[in-house]
Amino acid sequence: MTDTIPETQFDNFFALFEQPVQFEVNQDSLDQHLRLLQKRYHPDNVAKNLADTKQAEQYSAVINQAYQTLSAPDSRAGYLLGMADQAQNLERSIADLDFLEDAMEMRMDLDDAIVGKDLLVLQQLHPQITSRLANQSQRFETAYQEQDWPMAIDATQKLKFLVKLNADVTTGLDDVATAAHSDDDDLYV
Repeated sequence: MTDTIPETQFDNFFALFEQPVQFEVNQDSLDQHLRLLQKRYHPDNVAKNLADTKQAEQYSAVINQAYQTLSAPDSRAGYLLGMADQAQNLERSIADLDFLEDAMEMRMDLDDAIVGKDLLVLQQLHPQITSRLANQSQRFETAYQEQDWPMAIDATQKLKFLVKLNADVTTGLDDVATAAHSDDDDLYV
């Protein structure tokens, strides 16, 4: 294969996507690099033989994993902690009872709104969740820069919960909006 990235860059997702090693990423740049890397390493574009095809498939899988990791704040934070050799305690439970109570209340409100197809509640929850995501992202960034590993780990654990909550509220909004529009189709039958 010619015109390839040195294999060592596949070991560092930030280098692969030509991003500085920091929490804040440029999503547009990530998207552009994804398209370039996918084009460059797509098995159909580089495969001259079986070995090239297998290597291109492996590179393609790493490229997609790297993109997913760097795109989401929780996985990006976890990756940075791993690079700093501080990821060993990420799977522990969240100890902040106030956060857990607030998060569980939001989860129940979200579940009720999805079941009840309550668009208004979903629209109210979404900015609350994104605000909390922004706050925890800032907490992580500050802790990471200061090498305050316990705070960085705490923020990462909370980011994991909030990213899932945000994905669920986004899906709920889409589902409720789709259901509302599908009801309109009955008018045209």
